[in-house]
Amino acid sequence: MDFLAGCIGGAAGVLVGHPFDTVKVRLQVQSVAKPLYRGTFHCFQSIVRQESAFGLYKGIGSPMMGLTFINAIVFGVQGNTMRLLGNDTPMNQFLAGAAAGAIQCVICCPMELAKTRMQLQGTGEKKSSRKLYKNSLDCLARIYNREGLRGVNRGMVTTLIRETPGFGVYFLAYDVLTRSLGCEPDDRYMIPKLLFSGGMAGIASWLSTYPVDVIKSRLQADGVGGVNQYSSIADCVRQSVRREGYMVFTRGLTSTLLRAFPVNATTFATVTLILMYSRGVEEGPQDCESVQPSHQAQLQQQAQPSSL
Repeated sequence: MDFLAGCIGGAAGVLVGHPFDTVKVRLQVQSVAKPLYRGTFHCFQSIVRQESAFGLYKGIGSPMMGLTFINAIVFGVQGNTMRLLGNDTPMNQFLAGAAAGAIQCVICCPMELAKTRMQLQGTGEKKSSRKLYKNSLDCLARIYNREGLRGVNRGMVTTLIRETPGFGVYFLAYDVLTRSLGCEPDDRYMIPKLLFSGGMAGIASWLSTYPVDVIKSRLQADGVGGVNQYSSIADCVRQSVRREGYMVFTRGLTSTLLRAFPVNATTFATVTLILMYSRGVEEGPQDCESVQPSHQAQLQQQAQPSSL
């Protein structure tokens, strides 16, 4: 039931946050010479006007498909790492989260590659006249046929650089916040405190790794339309900074932060409610400090999807 709660919570988070993710990707990879969007809200308006509301959900199949595997990896690795480390301390939470983030990249990288390609497909068109990819699986299959395993894992290094510290910061921030806020037995505000902690932890994790995410998105979008611009991570960084300055590393940050809080809040709310109802009233809300090693640690392990 714990694993199921994490999967359902993650799915709820994806449904809430995917439109913001679509906006983020569009802003990160748009041409500086001929920009389509002036900013976050203009991008939202343009997608809805030109492609309908469904345009905001392009590529959602990929994160939905990868969600179960990612939660399974994060749950197993984070829990086992915490048991190996022994003490439930903020630093151990960081190390366990970093380990989970690194290993789940095996699923996360191909999933985000398909998501990015699907999100960019038919940009500015309400009904695409020519679709290169039918769905996320077809996208990965076509990339594999053209470029092999290396193509499917395009952006793996940047994904690893982003996810490892990102998950570490997430679990560290969530642990520190829940300890600082504290909860009393039968505290009526326990769930809002958990939601606030999860939302703020998500924001902290994105701020810590966002420049890497910009480069990852550009590398994974490179080759769309048959033209490759970047030969390596360093080349992508050099070209991006030369053309757009250092502010390039903040492209799409507004939509990302707008997405981070509700995604994590939705995820934690769903997980908490499912666990409360499944375990019954006798195992309902408890003191946060008393459940830190077990129940709350399980919530932390399960509740965070790959994109934070």
